[in-house]
Amino acid sequence: MTDKQSFSISTERDALCGFLDKQRADLLRKIVGVSDADARRAPTVSPLSLLGLLKHAALWERRWFQAIVAGRVLPGEWPEAEEEGWFEEDFRVDERDTVAHWAAYFEEQAAVSREITAGLPLDAPCALADLSDRNLRWVLHHMIEETARHAGHADIIRETIDGSTGIY
Repeated sequence: MTDKQSFSISTERDALCGFLDKQRADLLRKIVGVSDADARRAPTVSPLSLLGLLKHAALWERRWFQAIVAGRVLPGEWPEAEEEGWFEEDFRVDERDTVAHWAAYFEEQAAVSREITAGLPLDAPCALADLSDRNLRWVLHHMIEETARHAGHADIIRETIDGSTGIY
């Protein structure tokens, strides 16, 4: 997706998927060109870093679409491995975490999410029993909201690191 590429909104599915893809691209765009060391930094009063945001977004992209929507079992991962502090761990990064790794992983997970989304009606209920009262439409709205929120966080962090501003 280019900076200002438009997408079809002729159907509800096209609009939801297009808006989510735009937010995914915006989040990735904020980390492009940043060194691994800078991407690991938390330069504001928040403990968030660019790389931590991308890692978190990649992990939850996988969880929402593969585990919650499609009902796939992710051995050793959430929700099976829900321990104290598990949520904060999603944001933690160290010298082993790289921009290249997490950007590629995020894009891989988004591609799988697109395949799952394409194969289900919007009113398909979530497969995870705890969330069976929600459907794919709800998940797409939620992921647009969350990905946009994290892209906004990333915009502030990136501006603090090098002065770069704007999502587009």
